[in-house]
Amino acid sequence: MDKKKYQQYIDEKKDLICGVSDQIWEYAELSLQEFRSCELYVKTLKEEGFQVECPVAGIETAFAASYGSGSPVIGILGEYDALSGLSQKAGETVRNEEHSGGNGHGCGHNMLGAGAMAAAMGIKQYLSEKPAGSGTVIFFGCPGEEGGAAKAFMARDGIWKKLDCALTWHPDDCNQVSSGTCNSCIQTEYAFQGIASHAAGNPEQGRSALDAVEVMNIGVQFLREHMPDEARIHYAITDGGGISPNVVQPHAQVLYMVRSVLVKDALALQKRVDDIAQGAALITGTKMKKKFIDGCSNTVPNQTLETLLYKNFQEAGIPSYTPEEEAYAKELTESYEVKSDRLPGSAWEESKEIKAFVEEATENGTKPLNDFLIPYLYSEKKSPGSTDVGDVSWLCPTAQINTVCFAAGSPGHSWQNVSCGHTSIGHKGLLCAGKVLCGAAIDLYEDPALLEEAKAEFAEKTKIGFYSPVPEDAVPVISGEKIEF
Repeated sequence: MDKKKYQQYIDEKKDLICGVSDQIWEYAELSLQEFRSCELYVKTLKEEGFQVECPVAGIETAFAASYGSGSPVIGILGEYDALSGLSQKAGETVRNEEHSGGNGHGCGHNMLGAGAMAAAMGIKQYLSEKPAGSGTVIFFGCPGEEGGAAKAFMARDGIWKKLDCALTWHPDDCNQVSSGTCNSCIQTEYAFQGIASHAAGNPEQGRSALDAVEVMNIGVQFLREHMPDEARIHYAITDGGGISPNVVQPHAQVLYMVRSVLVKDALALQKRVDDIAQGAALITGTKMKKKFIDGCSNTVPNQTLETLLYKNFQEAGIPSYTPEEEAYAKELTESYEVKSDRLPGSAWEESKEIKAFVEEATENGTKPLNDFLIPYLYSEKKSPGSTDVGDVSWLCPTAQINTVCFAAGSPGHSWQNVSCGHTSIGHKGLLCAGKVLCGAAIDLYEDPALLEEAKAEFAEKTKIGFYSPVPEDAVPVISGEKIEF
């Protein structure tokens, strides 16, 4: 099978694909508010011959674009939400907001979605030349990764169960196949309602909601001594009750994030945090309500699919860069307020050979663009963060890659990422990702034994069963909105 024919098709469509990425960059819509971004994808995909369902799982900005018929059914995952406060002019090497106080794609999800669409388009072209029933591709638009966890809600509703496997990617400063696992995560917002009064004249009549938040936070500090070492708890006060110190605060809210490796352990820890919140309300004489925001599971690595992705990475090749691109990236690296001495990727932490390779390839971490592929290493090591790709990986075999879309060492969720995400560097990275995912999918259609091997590995690793972090009655919500009593 000449996969290059279909990867070249992605190049033929690069103006459309990169144009979508740049337009989503301009929209810079926050989690669960990606209405224009979703509309653009739906319109583009329909014009390209996909059957598009929107909304999906009751989420207004989620969609599923399918082509083909029969099995296997391969899912390609895309995202397109931005981050608040990260507006930045494209291609600049100094902080310069595009819109004062506006949003920006500091995680590169404008590219993530477009690169995933590129893969789906290449796969569609392949399937269009095969007999009916040869397979199906579904490109899923997954909103709210930065606070909404749409994939987890879709997992709760069983959407991923209909897939034979799922492939995805994420912009980064290196080219690698991602392996290992991560933390599961649950976000819950707690609101307290008290009674306002004059803080000096009649404090005895007041019941402080802010006191309740502070008592809850103190209670959680004591809990930290008695929770598993790998667990994490973070919080942010989203409503302090007002700015007048002479008024007893009648309302206050705090957003909590509870992490542990497995969802069942996070749920157990979450219950203890809930109990502390109830205790804080009792101590302060206030009322408490809680609202589930989102939750996601740890990732389940699949060595079979990861090995396949690495092979296709080698076949597709790595982008090369012009002197102008390298000069721009070098200036960006000089703008970092805090410079990291970490090498790119993660495999070097577990392999002396890979560490030596990366040190040489980066010229001891001095290259502004990482123009090489990090050797693949299967891992079950846990990273501290969380992603809702984990929920997909508990319901079907799943694997992902990273490609260079940012300057070397670029801080996550930074204005530097936003700047680079609307440049030729970002375009090259997303097109590369699309080609790798497209090639791997074609191999899976062509060789059913590969997919069966991936499924057998998946079945063994997930035999304990899937614990959804999302309650049955929960709906996607935006954190920080006032909880009504």
